[in-house]
Amino acid sequence: MPILNSAADLATEATQWRRTLHTIPELDFALHKTSAFVAERLAEFGCDDIVTGVAKTGIVATIKGRLGAGPAIALRADMDALPIDEASGVDFASTHPGIMHACGHDGHVAMLLGAAKHLAETRNFAGTVVLFFQPAEEGGGGGNVMVKEGVMDRFSVKEVYGLHNMPGLPVGAFATTAGPIMAATAEFDITITGKSGHAAMPDKAIDPVVIGSQIIGALQTIASRSIDPLQSVVVSATKFHAGDAYNVIPDTAVISGTVRTLDARVAETAAEKLRAIATGIASAQGASAFVDYRPNYPVTVNHRDQTEFALSVAQNVFGAGQINPSVPPLMAGEDFSYMLNARPGNFSFIGNGPSAALHNARYAFNDDAIAHGISYWVALAEKALKAA
Repeated sequence: MPILNSAADLATEATQWRRTLHTIPELDFALHKTSAFVAERLAEFGCDDIVTGVAKTGIVATIKGRLGAGPAIALRADMDALPIDEASGVDFASTHPGIMHACGHDGHVAMLLGAAKHLAETRNFAGTVVLFFQPAEEGGGGGNVMVKEGVMDRFSVKEVYGLHNMPGLPVGAFATTAGPIMAATAEFDITITGKSGHAAMPDKAIDPVVIGSQIIGALQTIASRSIDPLQSVVVSATKFHAGDAYNVIPDTAVISGTVRTLDARVAETAAEKLRAIATGIASAQGASAFVDYRPNYPVTVNHRDQTEFALSVAQNVFGAGQINPSVPPLMAGEDFSYMLNARPGNFSFIGNGPSAALHNARYAFNDDAIAHGISYWVALAEKALKAA
């Protein structure tokens, strides 16, 4: 497997960076320690430009090739953690209570830093490599903020690439697909207003708990009866809050949850059906339902040409037998979608081995994946920006 000759040394150093970052996880846009650590490393490497404060705590760095003028391509790593109490058992666990790197973003940063160090030392390409270190992927839409702040135009980015670790995919394996690879997401809150009363006299009340239970069950008919079976949609009610006494039927109940789709028309149908089900069931029983439906990240759609290019790079790095060129899309969301809406590019998965799932308190990034990630980034940059 032709990883970089220097990958072992780089991976050893990058592992230490990753473990340092793992001890200081931060949330959303408040990545002050993380951003400072990354900026210090980039300055040590001798990057040509290092712009901090992008999307509050994001960083954009550039490395110019020594082989002449050429286009600019961007490589992105997300930096934020999750509000989870760590239970991984590692020696370098989070020192910030209630926060941990449960999605491996510390590993993503380490891989891109390792690639940055190699590229800044060798500069064996024509044009410019642009490094995006992004805050607030986990729900804050940091990628969208960076795009809105004009990073694509400011740094003349032609193409953009992203990489995410994947538990269950063997270390040394690579997977991607052209077209949709991650879902569009939406969040909803349904507030049901009934009429409170004594629990022993339910006929004198309008019970929002019973109505809410019926709504939750009926929401599952969106996937089973309202959407083409060949299309993908997930409707999950994840919170149900009502009342605080054993003997009182409350006035209100609130149902919250998420909708995931891979197609804009399916997303629109799901939203319409959710509203109709909630308001219809509530009205039929003398209650009312207010639906707050909030579309979030769009579908992450890989561009075909850039995906074929990423696969060609990955075959050289990982080996043809370790490549899945048509991995099924995941119904999780990813705000790299905004970057792919702004520029052509590709989002791919790299194996993390048999670890706990992402967003799990026992999840652990596999440091054995770091050399592969560094090698992929370097090979992609050098091949995309090969001198004429």
